[in-house]
Parts: sequence; structure tokens; C-alpha cells
Amino acid sequence: MELKTKIKAENNKQEIHITREFDLPVELLFKAYVEPEIVEQWMGTKVLKLENKKHGSYQFETTDPKGNKHRFNGVIHEFNPTHQIIRTFEMENTPFPVQLEYLEFEKLTGDRSKLTIQIIYKSVASRDQMLQLPFAQGLNMAHNRLEEIVLKLG
Repeated sequence: MELKTKIKAENNKQEIHITREFDLPVELLFKAYVEPEIVEQWMGTKVLKLENKKHGSYQFETTDPKGNKHRFNGVIHEFNPTHQIIRTFEMENTPFPVQLEYLEFEKLTGDRSKLTIQIIYKSVASRDQMLQLPFAQGLNMAHNRLEEIVLKLG
């Protein structure tokens, strides 16, 4: 299976760059990141809080196959509808430090858009540890679900 979501991680850098083109208008792509009901569907998570505004915050909760609950949270630093979200991301009760995420939403054509994400980690070691997880496959599966779900809403 082709991985449509591309992840670029340069050696000895504390960041990764993620790009994905979607067969969705940019407005619908952005909506998939800010509407709790849609986020829950494509991320497979429960949205406990999602304040889409500058200085807002969010908290998500997932349950693994063994029934253990895992929470993720962050603060939204910039919120520019259909264009940009800058936020922190933290996995609670894990050794992973907080990361900084820049999400850019770009209109390509009327019905195509591009998402570019830059994630900055505290250290190269933290970034490399994250990349050891099935990160690329999971993100691709989630983005494939996002496109499928939002196309039905379209």
C-alpha cells in the first residue's frame, strides 16, 4: 500500500515534516481538524475538550485494545481558520516531552488541498524515539480515514 502521507526526517534534526494532499476542499480538510465529531471518527479518539481559538486547549482520550486509557493534550497558540493551527502536543504519563506542531492548510484547487505539518521535538533523541513507533503507518491510516469520512460529509 502506498503511503500518501509523506514524512521527512533529516539526520541530526529535532523536527519532522509531514505532507499530504487530499481530494478535499481546504475548508473540509480544516473542518476535519476542528470539529470534535469528525476528529473522533478519523482519529479513533474521544474528544474531551477542543477550544479552537488562540490560547485555547484540547484534550483527547484513546483506549488501547487492553482497555487502558491514554490522554493527549495541548495548547493552541495560533488559530487561523482554513489556514493554520500552531499547537503543543503532549502524551500524558509517557516519557515523551511536549512537542510543538505547525499545521498549514493550503488550497490547491477547488476540490484539492494540502496539509503540511512541522513537528519540533525537544531533542533529536526524542524525535528518533517517536519515529521508532509505527508513526508513519498510523498517520497514513488516520489520514486515509479522514479523507473517506469527510468526503461522505462533503
